[in-house]
Amino acid sequence: MKTRRDFLLQSGMATAAMLLLTRENLPAQQQGPQPPQQPTAPSPAPSPAQPGSNPAVQPNPTLPDQLRTAAASETIKTTKLTDTIFLLQGVGGNVVCQIGPDGKLVVDSGISTGTNHLQDALSALGPQPLHLLVNTHWHFDHTDGNAALHLAGAFIVAQENTRIRLAAPQYMEVYDVHFPAAPDAALPQETFSDNNTLWINNDQENLVHAPSAHTDSDLFVHFVRRNVIHTGDLWFNGMYPLIDLSSGGSVNGMIRGVDQVIGLADERTKIVPGHGPLGNKAALQAYREMLVTVADRVEKLKAQGNTVEQAIAAKPTADLDATWGKGPLKPGTFVAIVYNSL
Repeated sequence: MKTRRDFLLQSGMATAAMLLLTRENLPAQQQGPQPPQQPTAPSPAPSPAQPGSNPAVQPNPTLPDQLRTAAASETIKTTKLTDTIFLLQGVGGNVVCQIGPDGKLVVDSGISTGTNHLQDALSALGPQPLHLLVNTHWHFDHTDGNAALHLAGAFIVAQENTRIRLAAPQYMEVYDVHFPAAPDAALPQETFSDNNTLWINNDQENLVHAPSAHTDSDLFVHFVRRNVIHTGDLWFNGMYPLIDLSSGGSVNGMIRGVDQVIGLADERTKIVPGHGPLGNKAALQAYREMLVTVADRVEKLKAQGNTVEQAIAAKPTADLDATWGKGPLKPGTFVAIVYNSL
């Protein structure tokens, strides 16, 4: 088992390398995106657990139906981040749109039943056509609107595991939810394995893969010249995050991904989480401190020989729950997920 020290040392080296690339304007990537390597299929998801048998499972098998029902009548809240970048918030994950002479670049597509509302909100930003859709990862609440936006003109780009997972049935253990394969129109048309750079609307957009974090398909989007970052679900602002172990996620990978974002941000950076309100570097650092604290405490309990049930009973998040326990994930479920990922 790799220790927390091993992962944080690796994270520090990754952050330093990212800072160096940014300061040098990514000369290697300016030569153009490299052809993606032959993708390796993610490990198959584990078989469903029996209800109540796994403390890391918080069953809600009708979650997709609940979200689709809510999204059908959602109201999209639009927040202007810069002259060309906007945050749109509805029922699914947070959506970002950049407008400019090349058209609209959209990050994540929300829930399919709400895409008419999303498209109305996008149209209100300006007359530019849909040009590009970037998926931050494969999860339903960030990709269910893919097909509708693609048919409306958007070309879809994502990390290669997003396409692999969307193209096949998936099982999300934490909520005991099964997802069928997505239709062809919802699948990314271009994928990459590590990082990618786009030059659109007079800006440089770096798409940075965060391995084994929230899932194995995560990326965050850095709008370099506008000093805006969309973290995807690396960050759940103000709440314990979902770490999808059945999709290759891990708490150590989450921390390393957050470290990458922090290394690129300054006090003026506007940072969009996958869920929750718009944030900044200080808020993301507080979230990172919480992740490390919980991981350290749970790792210590596990090293002492405690079972996952005993680790939950020890209440290692008791002093944190008032601040971070307001989201959909119960503190005990979060402890079990962290325990199982270490």
